[in-house]
Amino acid sequence: MNPDAYRAQLKLHSLPNQASLLLDQLQASPRLIAHAIVVHDVAQQLVSALREKWQKVAIDRDQVAFGAALHDIGKIHYPEELSSPGHLHEAAGQAMLIAAGIDAQLARFCLTHAAWRTQSLALEDLLVALADTCWKGKRQQALEEQLITHIQVHYPEQAWEILLFVDELIEALAAQSDQRLAWQAQFPTSN
Repeated sequence: MNPDAYRAQLKLHSLPNQASLLLDQLQASPRLIAHAIVVHDVAQQLVSALREKWQKVAIDRDQVAFGAALHDIGKIHYPEELSSPGHLHEAAGQAMLIAAGIDAQLARFCLTHAAWRTQSLALEDLLVALADTCWKGKRQQALEEQLITHIQVHYPEQAWEILLFVDELIEALAAQSDQRLAWQAQFPTSN
């Protein structure tokens, strides 16, 4: 099944047009496109749920969508990092996007999706990092706590409710990981 057919079958969010064009122009592998689709979809689910529950929390949905769709674009140059750990794709991805005319403010997601442990990040960066973690069923308590802290700024009296809501949301998203992983694994890491 090709990525577009899967996206349509499961009613996944469409990638932003600019992201789709860049993935095509830069000749992303089928696996990288599949990865972009699932991480982007999880990010959009996170944003929708948080915006619905916590209206005072300002989230730039377009930034999250773009960041989630292209955070790993550097893996075009480092395809081995599609199936094994590595960080070479991060700076490479940022450089690729800037060379393609993308503003550095958007290209940053190539770096920040992996920098949440060492830097204080904007909410949008945390959401991309979280989507890139929980799509595959992983949980990162420190990352989740940073998200909760961002929400608590606007709702300090609801600390326990925020904690429970975020935990249940991420658990529900992570529960669908086996299907996402199996689907992504069927695509080759090269063209």
